[in-house]
Amino acid sequence: METRELRYFVAVAEELHFGRAAQRLGIAQPPLSRAIQQLERRLGAVLLDRTSRTVTLTEAGSVLLTEGRAALDAVAAAERRTRRAALCATGRPGLVLVTKANASSELLAKLLDAYAAEPVAVPVDVILCGPAEQERLLHEGRADVALLHRPFDSTAGLHTEDLSTEGQVAVLPAGHPLTARTHVHMEDITGLPGLPLPRWPNPDGTYPPGPGPQVRDHAQLLQLVALGRACAVSPESCRAQLHGDLAAVPVLDAPKVTTVIAWPPHSRSKAVADLVRTATRFR
Repeated sequence: METRELRYFVAVAEELHFGRAAQRLGIAQPPLSRAIQQLERRLGAVLLDRTSRTVTLTEAGSVLLTEGRAALDAVAAAERRTRRAALCATGRPGLVLVTKANASSELLAKLLDAYAAEPVAVPVDVILCGPAEQERLLHEGRADVALLHRPFDSTAGLHTEDLSTEGQVAVLPAGHPLTARTHVHMEDITGLPGLPLPRWPNPDGTYPPGPGPQVRDHAQLLQLVALGRACAVSPESCRAQLHGDLAAVPVLDAPKVTTVIAWPPHSRSKAVADLVRTATRFR
């Protein structure tokens, strides 16, 4: 199969309309129809059921849509990484590091300072993003390396090195009765009247159902807690970001959080290897 054929098929499969797909691709409809027919002959499979009014995916078409999207994403990622490697070879910025906003701030600052002091260091662009975006940016080739946090972030399909592990704390409005305790358990903060746990977005951008407020980043969450609209369970290191209107209490049975540095398994970048080597010194 050719990438052109895959792009054509994915457009038709997503639009389920040849006219709209042709308009999206910027081509005429007849050559698009011929390309899909040629693809079906080559694969020996019917990909689309067509009538005069509707277009639907067959089972084989559904499989190719999933695989085709992944293949096209991989091609696009390969192009981005190749261009970045070429820029690095000419002395222009060659590394992009991505991490969640307001997460591992102290570790990130130490890492960037230590790496910048290395004779082989190249400039590092830092992208601060929302939850679950780091993995996508790595897989798409828009970033070279990321700081992730298990168990919240997925490391599937990535190479990683563990950097630190810490417990979690309940973040509550200052003066709340629970802040007088030396520790709490998850059952103590689940279902607190007027202080629901937040809802973070899913990888597809949707939010799970529930009573808690929808949040996009840690700064927004802390503001809601300070206003008495939510509570939170966050890594112990978040204490450095808390002001006088917030308090933290250890949660004994909350899962430990491990910060890892992650990169694509096929990366052959010396700059990535040097950055990872520097990061492991902080373990």
